[in-house]
Amino acid sequence: MRKQPRHLLAKSSFFALLFALTLISCGPSDSEPLPVLGRPRFVNGDSIPHTIPDFSFIDQDSQVVNNQTFAGKAYVVDFFFTSCPTICPKTTAQMFRIYKKFENNDGIVLLAHSIDTKYDSVPVLKKYASKLGVKTDKWHFVTGNKDEIYGIADDYFSIAIEDPNSPGGYDHSGRLILIDKNRHIRSFCDGTDAKDVDRFMKDIQKLLDEK
Repeated sequence: MRKQPRHLLAKSSFFALLFALTLISCGPSDSEPLPVLGRPRFVNGDSIPHTIPDFSFIDQDSQVVNNQTFAGKAYVVDFFFTSCPTICPKTTAQMFRIYKKFENNDGIVLLAHSIDTKYDSVPVLKKYASKLGVKTDKWHFVTGNKDEIYGIADDYFSIAIEDPNSPGGYDHSGRLILIDKNRHIRSFCDGTDAKDVDRFMKDIQKLLDEK
């Protein structure tokens, strides 16, 4: 049997996730916690929620960023590249809105993965972050092994692939994804849609308010 390309698997997984979220959103009230998204695994009859695996990347200050970096914190994830001619400026602008809204809340940080590992070196990411005027400990722009970054995009139900037919040479998703302190996906939005990001920021606050 021919194996599906990774980006097609990611897309199909995302639409399954979107359908599940749509069903969930029709039921719970605003007082109920955000759902844990993703397909669970079953081990010895027990349901294990979808969990983001271990990772290790390098940020704009040449610091290692791994799961321990976010211990006890929620974080928002996206995938971008600094020379992107299409959606990245929009998604970065929306990530900046999130940064400003929760700048003084220690319970949430931001994580942006560059998918252009050839060009987006640490100095390039440093310059990009400096232009935004953001704090490194609040918003990490990371690079690393290409296969590891593209692989973990699948775990976030996002898309990141090299594609010479796409603008800038990469096909990627504009989704912003909310991860809780237990590495579970709790919400996502279209990072090019300000109204959807408004809804997403309410979800972030709801997660932060959970006991």
